[in-house]
Amino acid sequence: MWYQKEITLSPKSRGFHLITNEITSQLEKLNEIKTGLAHIFIKHTSAGLTINENADPSVRRDFETHFNRMVPEDMSLFEHTLEGADDMTSHLKSSILGHSVTVPIKNGRFNLGTWQGIYLCEHRNRGGSRKLVVTLNGEKK
Repeated sequence: MWYQKEITLSPKSRGFHLITNEITSQLEKLNEIKTGLAHIFIKHTSAGLTINENADPSVRRDFETHFNRMVPEDMSLFEHTLEGADDMTSHLKSSILGHSVTVPIKNGRFNLGTWQGIYLCEHRNRGGSRKLVVTLNGEKK
């Protein structure tokens, strides 16, 4: 079985946000898959996706702090500055993290670890809503 859906995430502030439930709530075909994979791709160049800790919110705050130190918003460092100080840094951060994640599916659910969740890594100060393409592939129940 193959299934693909484009979903829109609600706008988020700058930072790292758990979006696992926001994704699964929009995938009506997920519960039909016994064993398979979900490929989740973000259609933007200034935000990324990753999988990490889902329990302690300080992990997400530490991610934001680390990436801001690693890629500082110093416009003198960049040529591409027309959209503001957070633009080029957002492109760099999203390229470092990546634009997709793949998650195993088991019995109609994402088969993530106990402490794992999918993050939207929003690098713009005002990124707006974000579009994801989710492709499900697997054996039907």
